[in-house]
Amino acid sequence: MLKKPLILLVFFALTLTLNSCGVMFGGSKYNGTIIVKDNPNAEISVDGQKLGVGQTTNLFPRNRELVVEVKDDSCEKKTQTFNKSFRTGNFILSAFAWGILGIGIDLGTGASYKPDHRSNPAITKSSTKDFIFEIDYDCN
Repeated sequence: MLKKPLILLVFFALTLTLNSCGVMFGGSKYNGTIIVKDNPNAEISVDGQKLGVGQTTNLFPRNRELVVEVKDDSCEKKTQTFNKSFRTGNFILSAFAWGILGIGIDLGTGASYKPDHRSNPAITKSSTKDFIFEIDYDCN
């Protein structure tokens, strides 16, 4: 009889303790919309995988820089790297609310990072989970 409530209590405790602010308010991935300005026919690739032509939206991990390659038959290919930055506010909140466990979860899942939209005008932050990346790719 005591087994079922104990299992539920342990499950509830694990659910509460295995979270952090970064994971709850952003997650380990974000939605990235990549737009190729001035060339709607350019192929967009990330990590060697073709994602679309002209504009594409996909999920990208927060803990890695986004390296985008665009190419068109009439132009040279262009590679642009979008750097990541540390989510200081979320990290402090995780440390305060969840302690060392929250810090470990944020760092382990990659939720401690975001695209560096403050230093790069080609990145626009729509929300905590949505970013727009614009690439200038004019062949003329």
